[in-house]
Amino acid sequence: MNKVSVKITAFVLCAVLCLSCFASASAGPADKSEEPQKELPAVSAGSGDAEIRKDETVYVLAGADGSVQKIIVSDWIKNAPGAAFVTDFTGLADVTNVKGDETCTITGETAVWNAGGSDIYYQGHIEKELPVGLTVTFKLDGQTVSAEEIAGKSGRVTIRFDYENRQYETVKINGKDEKIYVPFVMLTGMLLDNDCFRNIEVSNGKLLNDGDRTAVLGLALPGLQESLGIAKDKLDIPDYVEITADAVDFRLGMTVTVAVNEFFSHLDASKLDSADGLAGSVDELSDGMNRLLDGSSALYDGLCTLLEKSDGLAEGIGQLADGASALRDGASAADDGAAQLKTGASELSGGLNTLRDSNASLNGGAAQVFDTLLSTAETQIKARGISVPALTIENYAQVLDGIIASLDETSVYEQALAQVTAAVEENRPLIIEKVTAAVREQAEAQVTSAVQEQVSAGVVSAVQEQVSDQVIAEATGMSRSDYEAAVSAGKIPQKTQKAISAAIDAQMKSDDVQALIKANTAAKMASDEIKAVIRENTDAQMQTDAVAQTISENVEQQIGQAISEAMASDEVQEKLAAASEGAKQLIALKASLDSYNTFYRGLLTYTDGVSSAADGAAALASGISDLKDGTAQLKTGTASLYDGILQIKDGMPALTDGVTQLKDGAMQLNEGLQKLNEEGIRKIIDLVEGDLSSLTARLKATIGVSGHYINYSGISPDMSGQVKFIYRTDEISSK
Repeated sequence: MNKVSVKITAFVLCAVLCLSCFASASAGPADKSEEPQKELPAVSAGSGDAEIRKDETVYVLAGADGSVQKIIVSDWIKNAPGAAFVTDFTGLADVTNVKGDETCTITGETAVWNAGGSDIYYQGHIEKELPVGLTVTFKLDGQTVSAEEIAGKSGRVTIRFDYENRQYETVKINGKDEKIYVPFVMLTGMLLDNDCFRNIEVSNGKLLNDGDRTAVLGLALPGLQESLGIAKDKLDIPDYVEITADAVDFRLGMTVTVAVNEFFSHLDASKLDSADGLAGSVDELSDGMNRLLDGSSALYDGLCTLLEKSDGLAEGIGQLADGASALRDGASAADDGAAQLKTGASELSGGLNTLRDSNASLNGGAAQVFDTLLSTAETQIKARGISVPALTIENYAQVLDGIIASLDETSVYEQALAQVTAAVEENRPLIIEKVTAAVREQAEAQVTSAVQEQVSAGVVSAVQEQVSDQVIAEATGMSRSDYEAAVSAGKIPQKTQKAISAAIDAQMKSDDVQALIKANTAAKMASDEIKAVIRENTDAQMQTDAVAQTISENVEQQIGQAISEAMASDEVQEKLAAASEGAKQLIALKASLDSYNTFYRGLLTYTDGVSSAADGAAALASGISDLKDGTAQLKTGTASLYDGILQIKDGMPALTDGVTQLKDGAMQLNEGLQKLNEEGIRKIIDLVEGDLSSLTARLKATIGVSGHYINYSGISPDMSGQVKFIYRTDEISSK
């Protein structure tokens, strides 16, 4: 068996054994709970940069006995790729967006969110069987009682939390169908008032007593015993939590139970390919323990060296504090600039979205007019006794060309069309030149508008600083920095602060200040620098593939329009005078329809361009928003870094004392390692001597089943996800 597989199997066995040790070590009386406890680190799953992920939290509101009263589901769709639209599956009712104004269209269980590149946070209700059932029972002096009956009573009480794992898959293991349950870890917690409870004990859990209250934390893994097929006499994996205590005037606040299956979901089952050689790896584990014991002596020597180098460390931390101060000031200035960019980008995106909202009505109205024209033409043609199929936007030209070709003297039309087309094509360079100039004018107008918004924002910020300096100086005689420092120190009354803020706002709204802002903005816009920026940005826009495509499409539209107009001109019509009356009318009709078709296609191109511009502006706004979030985090982080370094600097004496204590405690570490070697490693060896092949197969199946269960209320097959359940039971009052 390869070393990676040995390590994974040993890790899982250690986890299960530690859970067993955790339960047996924590079942003692409450007086042991006053020892300091270490907190476990939180673990969260990552996802790919371009992956849409759905994290779901299911809140189960239950009665005191665990009976379900209401289920609320909260979903977070992490839109990592910034998609404009996100398709989701959900079985929720009363879906509500709880953070943002994104809308969705729900058809059956399919919800399409108009995300606009943002994450989606929504909630709803559901009536569906939970994967794990919770039952809470109570005993008083050995007799089973209800929650209502135990309220206000005194005596020896037992509170038991039983968990029924209902979520499983049938997996074939060694040729036999086996039930493999989703490995939920159930974590139940509550606070017990020490005035009401004494001599508290908990199975499979821990106690923490602060003098007034005792925090109770219990752990269980329902169904894992059956999934792994481990006999209880060899290793008893807990599937319930039981609390016992002496109670006076029994009352109990709400309890909270968290159910997650992420522990097994993140294990790599592919690395459990063989059970061969695991027994030999136990010797390696034993050798490792011996090396740990030897390392405790090296730890003592290292701590002595660390104590000797403390003076040099203190000097270096002082220099680090000076650098952190400069970094903090620079991060603050960057955050202010990002805020101004975010405001301008948001306004640009909002304006383009308003235009895009009209696209559907414009396109629909134009299509409706086109359909009406085609219906009228079809009626007129049939009235002349000509058989014609239903005319549509897509087929009318082909149909009418066929009818015209079937009439006499149609060659006149074809000859005229060829001459007109050739004449128009001779003017193609001029048409390209005019279309390019018109497109550049539009691009320059858009660029100028965007630049003006940014310039205006900068002018407003600068003027506001001047107004603030003037108002603060007149009101307090202070500079703005001294005034802000005095406010932070609590030396300026709230009333004075509000009066100064009101005065600043009034000044900013005054006609003089607004005129100054307008004049300064106009002056900047007239400067050579800004004109150069506009010219450069316009040139860049003109070089894009999208603009080139727009120019090409508009040129073709202009040429088509010119051909249509020429074909409808008096000169061409005179050439067609010799043709039959029916052919002339059909030719004129088609020319009219071609003219409207040119307009219709141009409208579609315009609305497509508006949509593309809106998407681009939304992406720009999102990117600048991310930049603002990043600079805000940088600002906060550098401030925290500076404060933390100062704390480290101030705490150097305590560090020296702590290192001294660590040195004195290094020898005690050796005794703890000896105990771990005797009490933990032996249990792992006992398990290895069993049917390890079956255990490995069941463990791989459990990991696979856990990885399949990623959602409760519904999820798109294109998404990854994770789900956790939080059960809250009602309190029991002694009233």
